[in-house]
Amino acid sequence: MLELDHLLIRQDDFSLAADWQLAQGQKLAILGPSGGGKTTLLSAIAGFVALSQGRIRVDGIDITDLPPARRPVSILFQEHNLFAHLDVAQNVGLGLRPNLRLSRAEHDRIAEALTEVGLTGFQSRRPASLSGGQRQRVALARALLRNKPVLMLDEPFAALGPALKAEMLDLVKRIVGLNETTLLMVTHDPGDARRIADQISFVADGNAAAPEPTEALFNAPPPALAAYLGNPT
Repeated sequence: MLELDHLLIRQDDFSLAADWQLAQGQKLAILGPSGGGKTTLLSAIAGFVALSQGRIRVDGIDITDLPPARRPVSILFQEHNLFAHLDVAQNVGLGLRPNLRLSRAEHDRIAEALTEVGLTGFQSRRPASLSGGQRQRVALARALLRNKPVLMLDEPFAALGPALKAEMLDLVKRIVGLNETTLLMVTHDPGDARRIADQISFVADGNAAAPEPTEALFNAPPPALAAYLGNPT
């Protein structure tokens, strides 16, 4: 379970509050207008943004004061941050060992992760030789290989075409479902949220609302969400 306990982030004239829980294995889409704090919320959970108050817990363990590298979360941004001088296997292997001193068993795990994302046989390729979708698959394989209880995606597929984006969303949904991983995904696209998420948190006006079931929320959106969706009430 992910718990945001009276979380508050303040940065100059910006503030964001959140006070809710998300059960293990739930898939949450985070919607809201640009500048509302969606990425900031993920960055705070990952440890890249300090809290002004509140606590963050994963499975009952307080992670608020842990450095990012020790938190039980993985995060994948739209910019996939692959290293051009490393091949695919090495880029994925960073999820296991930053020094890339990998055992045979770990090389086998890398091959399995690449198979999971549809990149069997791509180990020796360099990022420059891959398509945008393939590069995102490599970054996803690295995140999945870390096998953390919480996976966070910050619009990682926004630059992909509709068909490839749908394919990637379905892939993520299948894999996190198999592993019972808790998923948080920032998106601007209600269609993406409907495709992958059990619940929605709408972020606006300084507040990340408590998660609500996806279809129920879209069927009867509160005024702020209705306005965001282009259906003001």
